Amino acid sequence: MSNTAMGKPVGVSIGQAAALYQVAPSTLRWWEKTGLLPEPPRVNGRRVYDEVALRRIGLAYLCCVTGAMPLAEAAPVTSGQHGRSWRQEVGRHVARLDADLRRLRDARAYLLHLLQCPDEDVAAECSHLEGELADRTPAGDVAAPDLLSAAAARSTRGGRPVRDGKAGPRDETATGQPACRMCGCTLAAPVRGRRRLYCSAACRQRQYRRQRASRERG
Repeated sequence: MSNTAMGKPVGVSIGQAAALYQVAPSTLRWWEKTGLLPEPPRVNGRRVYDEVALRRIGLAYLCCVTGAMPLAEAAPVTSGQHGRSWRQEVGRHVARLDADLRRLRDARAYLLHLLQCPDEDVAAECSHLEGELADRTPAGDVAAPDLLSAAAARSTRGGRPVRDGKAGPRDETATGQPACRMCGCTLAAPVRGRRRLYCSAACRQRQYRRQRASRERG
């Protein structure tokens, strides 16, 4: 459906534009609907993308796929609207990535440390595990001589039993933004696929341990 001038295409279809960046046409429609991209002009009812429009799609790909920015935060960068501070949005996202990198570095450092353990059954045999649990897990917040005592103490809050399986923070913040089920921090909405439930693998593992402990008590 390309229009041509002097043998050079002046516009391509949505299918051709999507194929250039190996995304689905429905992705481009969604990006336009959410304001990430301006909707292009139409010829005979069909979208026509010129050179600048293709550059905008590429920039959207760089921000949202390569840079993992949420659509709403990338929109000031890609939409071309004046008066919106795209640098501020990018800076905020970089700060979140820095926090993620710190968590990943901490996770990697611990796993490398764990690899040094000579014991086959770490839970049953490792003499250092008690200290690790005290330093690195919520179990260390309870002053108790052993895990059984700590679990018994943790099972009551304000004198009332805590129901098994009760999660910590809600799935959404007060502003309606998705929140980590473990620590409650705000989660960035994914560009594609299912929304995240946890901010990090560490929080996912902590919630798993909490649920498993609840099942064992039950």
